[in-house]
Amino acid sequence: MPSHSGPRAGVGTAGFSTQEWSQLVALPRRVIVAATSAEADNPRRTVVEGLAGLEAVAAGRAFDSDLVRAVVADFYAESEDDGPAAEEFAGRAAVLAECREATRVLRRADPADSAAYRQWIQSIAARVCLAAGYGGLLGERVSAEEGRFLSDLGTALALG
Repeated sequence: MPSHSGPRAGVGTAGFSTQEWSQLVALPRRVIVAATSAEADNPRRTVVEGLAGLEAVAAGRAFDSDLVRAVVADFYAESEDDGPAAEEFAGRAAVLAECREATRVLRRADPADSAAYRQWIQSIAARVCLAAGYGGLLGERVSAEEGRFLSDLGTALALG
């Protein structure tokens, strides 16, 4: 299983370059932003969704995957200056392309770690989309647009 020596430390034992590692660490944040953009008509809803996304990222600490736990550690270790600015969000198509690239990069990882990472990314998006619940108080449904995004994300992550 890959050990983690940080995004600035070069190539880790899993064979990820610094750039690849940085992309893996940044992807959860980008997925949160993409998922919240589906129904960004209500600022309160967006806040609820963003918080749900951060909780889903933190849940990665309990995953049985060294890779996911290392990504979570670096996700929270980044300074605010390291994170993407709002204007860097290029839209859902760009996030889906980043997911396809992450899936390609993860072919070099342990298969269990690769699957865990990709499922974790999907779970982050799902929790964001379910957080405010389209048409329901308990978050039991997603809008058609959110459903399309989740489906496209699953395809990009090669989950089914």
